[in-house]
Amino acid sequence: MGCGKTPQIDHKLTPRGLEMSEPKSPTPTPGDTYKGWLFKWTNYIKGYQRRWFVLSNGLLSYYRTQAEMGHTCRGTINLATANIAVEDSCNFVISNGGAQTYHLKASSEVERQRWITALELAKAKAVHMQAESDDSGDEGPTSPPTSAPSGSSRNMEVQSTLRTLGCKVEDLCTCNDLITKHGTALQRSLSELEGLSIQGPMGDKIKQVTERATLFRITSNAMINACRDFLGLAQTHSKRWQKALQAERDQRVRLEETLEQLAKQHNHLERAFRGATVLPSSLRSSDSGKGDASDEDDENEFFDAMEDPSFDEQSLTSNPESPQSLELEPVRQRRTRVPDKPNYSLNLWSIMKNCIGKELSKIPMPVNFNEPLSMLQRLSEDLEYYELLDKAAKCQSSLEQLCYVAAFTVSSYSTTVHRTGKPFNPLLGETYELDRLKECGYRSLCEQVSHHPPAAAHHAVSDRGWTLRQEISLASKFRGKYLSIMPLGSIQCLFEKSNNHYSWKKVTTTVHNIIVGKLWIDQSGEIDVVNHQTGDRCHLKFAPYSYFSRDVARKVTGVVTDKDGKAHFVLSGTWDEKMEFSRVMQSSKGENGTEGKQRTVYQTLKSKEIWKKNPLPEGADTMYYFSCLALTLNELEEGVAPTDSRQRPDQRLMEAGRWDEANAEKQRLEEKQRTVRRERAAAVVAGAQHIDNYEALWFKKIDDPVSGESLHVYKGGYWDAKEEGSWDMCPDIF
Repeated sequence: MGCGKTPQIDHKLTPRGLEMSEPKSPTPTPGDTYKGWLFKWTNYIKGYQRRWFVLSNGLLSYYRTQAEMGHTCRGTINLATANIAVEDSCNFVISNGGAQTYHLKASSEVERQRWITALELAKAKAVHMQAESDDSGDEGPTSPPTSAPSGSSRNMEVQSTLRTLGCKVEDLCTCNDLITKHGTALQRSLSELEGLSIQGPMGDKIKQVTERATLFRITSNAMINACRDFLGLAQTHSKRWQKALQAERDQRVRLEETLEQLAKQHNHLERAFRGATVLPSSLRSSDSGKGDASDEDDENEFFDAMEDPSFDEQSLTSNPESPQSLELEPVRQRRTRVPDKPNYSLNLWSIMKNCIGKELSKIPMPVNFNEPLSMLQRLSEDLEYYELLDKAAKCQSSLEQLCYVAAFTVSSYSTTVHRTGKPFNPLLGETYELDRLKECGYRSLCEQVSHHPPAAAHHAVSDRGWTLRQEISLASKFRGKYLSIMPLGSIQCLFEKSNNHYSWKKVTTTVHNIIVGKLWIDQSGEIDVVNHQTGDRCHLKFAPYSYFSRDVARKVTGVVTDKDGKAHFVLSGTWDEKMEFSRVMQSSKGENGTEGKQRTVYQTLKSKEIWKKNPLPEGADTMYYFSCLALTLNELEEGVAPTDSRQRPDQRLMEAGRWDEANAEKQRLEEKQRTVRRERAAAVVAGAQHIDNYEALWFKKIDDPVSGESLHVYKGGYWDAKEEGSWDMCPDIF
């Protein structure tokens, strides 16, 4: 039997939960992840087999190889309820009372002792964490970094320091107990040796060992006393820090109240000034400062040149042939809140553990893991930054127009950064209208046009010269630690004046920390926004999060090229915050980057901000992190179709916090949908056509001659039916 690889300590160095391997420590320290090879008993035929074990967050998991860690876990045991027993010099057993028992063997006695120490430390911490689980909420050390105001960040930093000190104090107590336990066992063995009457060199050796052990015991007792002193001192200072923190909180509240009063006075004065005079647009200030996002990647480098006076943001947005559109007042007051999300205890793993590798749409999920919006409403949220398309419609140059269309594609992901809730799967025939014609100049319609595979069609038209249409279906796989969602289908944008026709596809969305830690979302992949009229193209890269990268998180870069491949603009920023763009003055080939690819160096004019995320409303953390637009999407409106998502009873009950009733209603609706599908199948003559002959009500399927793709397009009639109040053609789905 060969020796296994020496276990490694992996220190957690990032709040995202990604780990960086460090050199092996002689002794495991509390709170660390422990990894290494062990031999696990399988059966009497194969005996002990070499397996890769990972100890993390109180769970001991094993894999056949290290490569399996990303997708296939062979077994996991919770140390909080487990018993750890030592058999001999290299063997030990871990059992949780009969359901799971691991017979393990290390390559040496020293290695076995390292594992035993790590397991005992992890078990003590798991028991402690389990006792405090009711108060811990969803907090965890594996959440992605998020931005916050400076005062809030300072407050969170102090709280984090207090929590860390508390954990370290608990670790000291655990080590104290372990030293006492092992010291007692050592003393017992030494006493037995002293009782033996052995003469000669062996007796002298035993006496020498006894003396050294006595010195070790004295030193250990001194260390334990010092630990006790530290514990008392830390607890005393902890109370003082808490008082100081409370005083700082009170002071911050007073400052916030003062600031709010000043802001109201400033707003009042500003309104009074505007009532007296109107400033010309040329004097209105705009923020076009450069952001912090890095412009470097493996293939491209960007350098700012001197600002060209002839290159002006006005050239991208103004159109001399059309006057500036006047801002329209809203025709109605939209709501600014939804009921707070109930603070229910959720256990996603209890549902998902038996669904690894399955399609997400086939997993029976209760509403507890949803947000009170349907997928059709989430599609409509892509229009939150419709102003980018308004500006694009005014552009004289197709290359400049492409910059705004590319920024619009990125902006649709900004609402997902905190949105870990799952949207409701639409029922077949379900619709959703978003009529913002009077307020924003556009209106859109979505319809669920297919159930297997689930697909939704979306059509939006603006009186400012653009049309957006998309058909999206989702392919999703649950991989144990993360969930991958791959949108299929394309998005198209058409501009009336120029006849420019753009198309692109969405990138992959990944939900991390499904099993342990706080859920966080990442977007990764590449998008090609293509102008089928001119051949222009914008290639966007969404960089996946990596601890080893020096770039900012959620980074996006892009290059706009013409049909000949010449670069004209570069874009950079993040998909959750803002994007900037710069005109390319010169490009050249640089040194080779990663994988032997030659880097292109772009010399550009000064960058300008093209898009910035709207701030979330106050209290968004208790309202599913909805944006101001999302808060209004499920608001009841008169005159909508009976198939509209607003009319959906389970979603309505879930929004009101009545989750038990919502789950019962969800099951009723799904069973009703299955019954209708069986009846539709029975009505089809056997062998005459496909068993599912469903046809959408407001959309028809065509082969698009420009993009060459098959998709559903709006065939008309919906808004006429709404105006007439005639919905006789709508199916009864709710």
